[in-house]
Amino acid sequence: MKVVSLVPSITESLLAWGITPIAVTRFCEVPGLATVGGTKNPDIDGIVALAPDVVFMDKEENRAPDAASLENAGVPVIATDVRSVDDVEPALARLAEAVGVVVPPFRIPVPDKGRGVKVFVPIWRRPWMTVGGRTYGSSALTAAGFVNVYASSADPYPTVELGDVAERRPAHVLAPSEPYDFKEKHRAELEVVGPVRFVDGKDLFWWGVRTPGAVGRLREMAAALAGA
Repeated sequence: MKVVSLVPSITESLLAWGITPIAVTRFCEVPGLATVGGTKNPDIDGIVALAPDVVFMDKEENRAPDAASLENAGVPVIATDVRSVDDVEPALARLAEAVGVVVPPFRIPVPDKGRGVKVFVPIWRRPWMTVGGRTYGSSALTAAGFVNVYASSADPYPTVELGDVAERRPAHVLAPSEPYDFKEKHRAELEVVGPVRFVDGKDLFWWGVRTPGAVGRLREMAAALAGA
């Protein structure tokens, strides 16, 4: 099949299944594959010209108008809608069926519910933003045994002030490498909230074949921080 993937985590899963897309986004980080723009601004004309059998998108990652433009041009689109760890397995099953592969079921490690390490996860600065409860990232934290201090937010990606964050008393700040690439130079400003641990943003925000391993790695981190 001629597959275009506009979702980095879907691209990672397809490659793990032995399916190489004919084009991906520039954020998919796959050297050698053709790119067709970003997740929010794909090259619609370029994709149509490739005449793919299917384009994979996600309602969280991509824009509905872009999906509509592709469909109006006669390009089949399959859009997943992953907002939690529980959504991952059915989403993968749907993708696997579309490309004709059989994917074995997987198990997510069961968290130690008594651990409950309270954390703040910044995803942007200027302005500061974080993840609310209705997101895959927050769900992954919960599955690993963390407590997201903004899990009750009605906004999936609330803008916050560090003073408000500090009042919620997180035990740690998990500063990810994406979507904003937090580095050592950001430690001092984040430490007004709590001790900082830098984490792989893919383990927090890329769902798919990596989910079981990612949750396991996050769970190990939660256990280590709980015992610190």
